[in-house]
Formats: sequence, C-alpha cells, structure tokens
Amino acid sequence: MIARLRHWLHRRRYPQRYAQLDQLLQNQTLDRAALLEKQQRDLAAIVNFAAAHTPYYAESLAPVLQYGAPDIRALPILHKDTVRLRLDDLLADTADRSQTPIGHTGGSTGKPLSFYYNDAKHELMRAGMMRSYQLSGWRPGQKILNFWGARQDIVPGGVFGAQLGIPARIDDFIAAEHTISAYEYTGATLLEWARFIQSYRPVLLQGYASILSEVARVVIAHQMPMPSTLIGVYSTAEMLTGSQRQQMQQAFGCRVFNQYGSREIPNIACECRLGNLHVFTDMVCLESVPQHDETGGTENRLLVTSLTNRLMPMIRYDIGDSGRLLESDCACGLPFPLMEMDLCRHNDHIRTPGGKTLHPAYFNRLLAGQTQVRQYQWVQHARDRIALNLVASEPLSDAAVASLQAHLHRDVDARLTLDANYLDEIPRTQSGKHRFVIGMAADATINPAGPV
Repeated sequence: MIARLRHWLHRRRYPQRYAQLDQLLQNQTLDRAALLEKQQRDLAAIVNFAAAHTPYYAESLAPVLQYGAPDIRALPILHKDTVRLRLDDLLADTADRSQTPIGHTGGSTGKPLSFYYNDAKHELMRAGMMRSYQLSGWRPGQKILNFWGARQDIVPGGVFGAQLGIPARIDDFIAAEHTISAYEYTGATLLEWARFIQSYRPVLLQGYASILSEVARVVIAHQMPMPSTLIGVYSTAEMLTGSQRQQMQQAFGCRVFNQYGSREIPNIACECRLGNLHVFTDMVCLESVPQHDETGGTENRLLVTSLTNRLMPMIRYDIGDSGRLLESDCACGLPFPLMEMDLCRHNDHIRTPGGKTLHPAYFNRLLAGQTQVRQYQWVQHARDRIALNLVASEPLSDAAVASLQAHLHRDVDARLTLDANYLDEIPRTQSGKHRFVIGMAADATINPAGPV
C-alpha cells in the first residue's frame, strides 16, 4: 500500500521521467530486428541533427555526409581531448546557453571532462536507471539505498537523513530512495551502514563495487542478518570482480547486477537476472573497435554514440574502456544484444593517518575548473603524505594549491601533506591504463577497477 502511494506521488511529481520509462519499457517488447531498425533510424537522425546544429559536427561530418548516409565506421571518432577543446562547439544551437548547466566527470581515466546537460537529459537518465532496476523485479515505489562516493550526488543534510529538514524528508519518502555519503569510511562506519540497511529495509542496494563489498565483508564478519526485502544489489562505477560479487551475494542474500555507463553517456548496459550484460540499443549505439595499445598489443576499444542527446551530441565517443560485443542470445527474453567488459581502469583507496578510508571518487572533483590541467594522478606515499602529479599547460596558482591543501585538511586529515609535481607525462601501468589514484600498496586491502 505504501509503495503504491509512493509510486503515485512520484509519478505525479516527475511526469516526464515516467513518460520516458513507459517508452523504454515499450521498446524492449520489440524483437531484435525491429530494435536494430529503430537503432539505425535513430543513429541517422542524431548524425543529421549534429551536422545541422553543432559547429563541431558541421565541420567534422561535412566530408563524409556529402556523399549520402555513410556507414557509422566512416564517421570520425570523438576523443575526450576534443571534448575538452571544443566543448562549446559541441553544444547544439537549439539550446539556451544561459539555462544549460555544465556537469563534470571526475576523470576516472585521470583526465577531468566537462559536458552540458539539462532536465530532459537528467530525466531520461533516471528513466533508464529505473528500467535497469526492474530487471531485478523491483517496481517503482519500492525502497532503494544508494552508497555513493561522489559528494555532488549526496542528498544535503546528513548521511542517514537525521539532519534532513522536512521538505527533504518528504522528497526521500516520495522517491523511496536514500543516499549514503560513502566517499570515506572507517571500520565503525561500515558497521553503522550495515545496521542502517537492517533498519531501512530497502529492496535494492546500489553503489560502488568496492564500497558494497566492504560493507558485505563486515556483514559476514559480524554475522548480521540482512532484511528479507532485499532482491538485488546494483554495482556501478567500477569493474565488478568475481570475488566482490560472491561476497555481496553471500552477505545480502540476493543477486548482484552489474551496470555500465558514464556521466556523459549513462545507461549503456546492465546485467539481467541470468547475469548477462545487455546493451540498451534503444539509447546507444556501441562499437568494439580493435586498436593497438602502447605495449604493441591489441585491445577492443569501446566507442559509444548517444542516440538521444540532442543537447550535446556525442557520436563514436571513445569512452576509455575496453570490451567486446557478443553474438550469442540470452534466455532471459530481453531483445538487447550482449557484451562483456575487458580489462578496465585501476584505482585505489586512500588510507588516512586517522584510520579513514577514502574512495577515489573523493578526488574526482578537487580539480574542477582548473582548465589548464590535461592529466592528473594522486599518489599516496605515506599515511600522512600524498602527491598530486600534474600534466598542465601552466602551474596551478598558489591560491589553488592552498585551496587543495585546505580541502584535504578539512575533509580528510589535518596531518595530510600535499606535494604538487609537474610532469611532461604520467607513466601508465603495464596494461597501458592510467590510474588516477594510487594508494599505498602495503595498506591496500581493496583494489577496485573498472568503468564509470
């Protein structure tokens, strides 16, 4: 009864979101051939729109569009460096710039990225997430508990809502969704979170794989019974390892669903109840293109095209991950094709002198606005010392460095010292990947990896 009331109230508050959800659910009733036809129509439409309404694509697509509709493989690849340099030229001329905010990725590849977004993109993203949740059996109005490491995504007012005002509490009730600020934690915090799961009794858990597996470890160690309401755990933002999946399923007593997407292009793929990763071809066109890496080997680089983003079209975007598209079908009944992830980005947690553990996402936003920074890497050399390696067109100002140090002292530990180093190039790992946060190897009990 309460879930139905929440659903009714939520649907009235977000009619655009639910209209999008209804369309997405209708799309997945199509067969594979009809989905492919729709994808090709949507792809042609977004290419033509981009060429007509954005300066960047008017320039870059002109040579290939003059001979008619080309094969997607003939279109230029959009690299992240191009997004940084030509951000304004990627915004459609149909947008009101004064009403179009700029969002930021943390730069899980070590390179921060900005992008434009609006309410329409946000509502479609949320609708896509809701469709993914329904693959577990979840229905709108049932409670979701998020463990999120990006501070900008945390509901203001407190970790567990104890300090939330009445309006925020009402929003929390209607949304049936609560977010825990999980960018830092201690052993005691993990235990508190596990107890909160017991009292909140969510239907789904969602969060970073590394954080959820740490909570699961505490649940197992303390033999804490989890609520029978749980039917799924959604792992996001990082590569989900087999051991993490097993630990979560043992602790929470339900299936783990892996998700794949990014801030700039969300809802790329999600696992079904049979554990297969399905590509949402009604929202994206995903390619796997063999490329030579820096070690002389070959990797399958993923290129993704958003079929829905007419605010800032992103066509054949090199998202920075590796993976393969699969020919096989899935017995779950979904018409969407399958994929699998290859080796992805590796990051570390940071341990503080006071015993805190910081998720890499904490460091994502610290350099927001520093447009001269082309690449960065945080490296912890000791419990009380961390280095910031930078590849930049010019050094950070003294005030910017002082601000970073002040943030670390305020948020992390007053004993943590910052060293800023300027390099011509930041070395990569043996796999050819860039790690944007490197913790102390001797201390690291977690080594998460994966896509954003």
